[in-house]
Amino acid sequence: MAAPEELEKIVSQLKALAIPANISGMARFGINPNNTLGVSMPNIRQLGKGKKDHDLALALWETGIHEARILASIIDQPALMTKEQMDSWTADFDSWDVCDQVCGNLYSKSPLAVEKALSWSKSDQEFVKRAGFALMAYVAVHGKKVPDDVFMQFLESIEFSAEDGRNFVRKAVNWALRQIGKRGGELYQPALEVSRRLAISTNKTARWIGTDAVKELEAPSKYVKKRLGNQ
Repeated sequence: MAAPEELEKIVSQLKALAIPANISGMARFGINPNNTLGVSMPNIRQLGKGKKDHDLALALWETGIHEARILASIIDQPALMTKEQMDSWTADFDSWDVCDQVCGNLYSKSPLAVEKALSWSKSDQEFVKRAGFALMAYVAVHGKKVPDDVFMQFLESIEFSAEDGRNFVRKAVNWALRQIGKRGGELYQPALEVSRRLAISTNKTARWIGTDAVKELEAPSKYVKKRLGNQ
């Protein structure tokens, strides 16, 4: 259990860095303003720099403060997370930025990442489902040793969920599809084929997801070409 004074110190530091005027701007980008202080990401990251404390992370999460939850994802220790903790935190997601920060900073480094990505992608809850596909995108970028057959499973999930028109879901599905394709190797062609099928779908959401992915994968930037090995 985290020491109360340590938790209080961190929360006080966050509040001292608060810029209430930022909150309305964050809301314009779809970030939930509830329990939000308006602290910048560089300041949050600076507070978490060099810290790894599982108990403190749990305590920060329980405050319900937007920025405290992002900080919790920075200082928590992936190896100490349980399935129960991951499911509990994910059920609490109420803003896309907290969802994505937790997936990128923490979940993607867990040995449970693949299992949870597949599980959450089947959820009916918007932010839980987003977490599944956001996690797939992060694993595609950072999971250097993850075998290709895992990403083939991800592609099946992507195609299955491509008609979900909820904004935060469709964007994450598209993100995951593009990142898997950009992983290159034996995954480029299957990802492109999924993208092409979706691009001619009669469903508006699936068509948008596919068309956008085809555009990026067929006419890749210099960075993407380097990742693909000039395929």
